[in-house]
Amino acid sequence: MAVRTEGTPCWVEAQLPDLRAGKRFYGELFGWTFDPDRDEALLDGRRVAGLLPKRDGRMPTTWTLYLATPDAGALATRIRAAGGQLVMAPYPVGPFGVLALAADPGGAVFGLRQSGDDDGFETTDEPGAYCWMEVYTRRPDAVDTFYAAVFGYLGRQADPDEEGRDGGFDYRVWSPPGSRPGDDSAFGGRAVISDDFPAEMPGHVLVYFVVDDCDEACATTLRLGGRVATPAFDTPHGRIAVLHDNQGARFAVLAEPSRPA
Repeated sequence: MAVRTEGTPCWVEAQLPDLRAGKRFYGELFGWTFDPDRDEALLDGRRVAGLLPKRDGRMPTTWTLYLATPDAGALATRIRAAGGQLVMAPYPVGPFGVLALAADPGGAVFGLRQSGDDDGFETTDEPGAYCWMEVYTRRPDAVDTFYAAVFGYLGRQADPDEEGRDGGFDYRVWSPPGSRPGDDSAFGGRAVISDDFPAEMPGHVLVYFVVDDCDEACATTLRLGGRVATPAFDTPHGRIAVLHDNQGARFAVLAEPSRPA
């Protein structure tokens, strides 16, 4: 079993009010099939995500990102000490190891996963699979300090000119400890909730999936009853859109730029 660096993404899952409708939506959008014995989505037979029935109607319908850890209990202690909160204390889940839910100082909720008999993702960074994460916050200084203290994230501030943004663009790219910060090691980033977002939007984690064609993914989402929150736009890293599924869960899609032959 592969050992993942603590704090790096290892799994994503969504709890949905109508699981059957969710499987239809994501099955057509991403080409997923589903393990009949486990609440897992498969891409060509490999684990890529979890789809589960929603257990508590009071909770939002959302995608949850899980970060790897060898010791969920010790990590939970560090999270509290750094100003975060435990939404759900570590609990065993049989062959899936130990899980927990936490929130950073800006309110963004993320999961912890201490590996069991399997280790989360069996594939990433290909069409239909997870590829990137972003923490959106209104408290960038506190959140930067939190993730550096808890996980040792090595960050570099994105250059607005290189990203094709105005001078007020505030985005921090994260690499795991022990690596050299840069595009080759980056796994996610921190973005700021600006005035372009609804005033009521809380801090949150946005997960990205790779698609072959971003515009086609937007059209498919609309046809399947979802909606487009941010229409497709080009970046140096590919064409991106932010979508909601047919039950309201928010996620993003990325069509990577074509490479010269």
